Amino acid sequence: MRVLIASDATPRPIEIVNEAASRPWPEGSVFLLLHVLDPFPFGEAPVTLQRAKETVAIQIKSAGDTLVKAGWNVETRVIFGMARKVVSEIAASWKADLVMVGSNEVGALTRLLLGSTARSVLRHAPCSVEIVRLASAKDKVNAPSGLNILVATDGSEYSKAALESVASRPWPLGSRAKVISIPEPFLLLGEFPYLEMTEIENQNVAALEDAKKYAAAGAEILRKAGLETVAETPFPKDSDGREIVSEAERWHADIVVIGSHGRRGFDRMTMGSVSEHVALHAHCSVEVTRVTLAPNGKSKRISKKGEMP
Repeated sequence: MRVLIASDATPRPIEIVNEAASRPWPEGSVFLLLHVLDPFPFGEAPVTLQRAKETVAIQIKSAGDTLVKAGWNVETRVIFGMARKVVSEIAASWKADLVMVGSNEVGALTRLLLGSTARSVLRHAPCSVEIVRLASAKDKVNAPSGLNILVATDGSEYSKAALESVASRPWPLGSRAKVISIPEPFLLLGEFPYLEMTEIENQNVAALEDAKKYAAAGAEILRKAGLETVAETPFPKDSDGREIVSEAERWHADIVVIGSHGRRGFDRMTMGSVSEHVALHAHCSVEVTRVTLAPNGKSKRISKKGEMP
C-alpha cells in the first residue's frame, strides 16, 4: 500500500505521522511524507526561501523517523507550490493508494472556503483520502483497545469497494466495526398526490428492507475478515450525511469509511455530497475511498496486500 502523508511540518501534522506509525499496515507498505512550501511569502527573499526549505526538510525527516523505526520504507519531499493543487498531482504521479491529510484547515470558517487544502484533496486526489482527526488526551483515557470503525453503505459498488478496503487491511488488536445503511424514505411532499397511502408505505418498507440487506451484506464482508462487526439501519431524521456524522458521534467512532460516490454517482465529489459532508464535519477521522469502476460497472478489487490487481 502506498500512503502519502501531506504535512505542513507543524506539531499537529507530526502527530498525524505518529498516528500512522501506530497503526498496522499491509506488508510492503511505503510512505511518502510530503510538504508543499508556498514560495509566495518569500518572493523577495530567495535566500530565506532556501533556508525555509532546508529547515522543513529536517523537520519532516525527523517526523518520518517514527515510521522508519516502525519498520516502514519512508520517502520525504519538500517542494514549492500551492498545497491544494500539488498534493493531488503528487498523489497521481507517485501512484498513491491513500492520502492522509490533517483537518487543521477545516474549521468553522474554512469549511466555507473552496480553496482549503483538505477540501481540494478530497475532490481531486485520484485515490482514497483520509482526513485525520486525532483524539484528545482526555478522550484516550479509559478508551478501549483497538479502533471503532464505522462504515456507511448504500449497496453501491463504491460502498462495496470501501468495505473490501477495510477488510483487506490489518487493524489494531481489539478493533470493532459497525456497518450502517440509511433507508431512503419515500416522502409524499405533495409531489405525488395520486398515490395511495398504502403505496407510500410499501415504498418505505421496501427502502428499509433494502437498507437491511446492504448493511447485512457489508457486515458479512468484515466478519469474514475477522472483524467483530454489527449492522444497523438508523432511520433518517435529517440528511444522510448528517445522520452518518451523528451516528459516528453516538458510537464514539475513531474512523468513518465511506465510498466517494453513491448509487446515484458523480464524476467527482461535489458541494453537498454525502461523503464530503461526512469528511468535513465528523468529529473523528474519515476515509473517503475512491476506486475506478471496470467497464462492467464492477469496482477493481483491492488485494489482501492493499494493492490493485
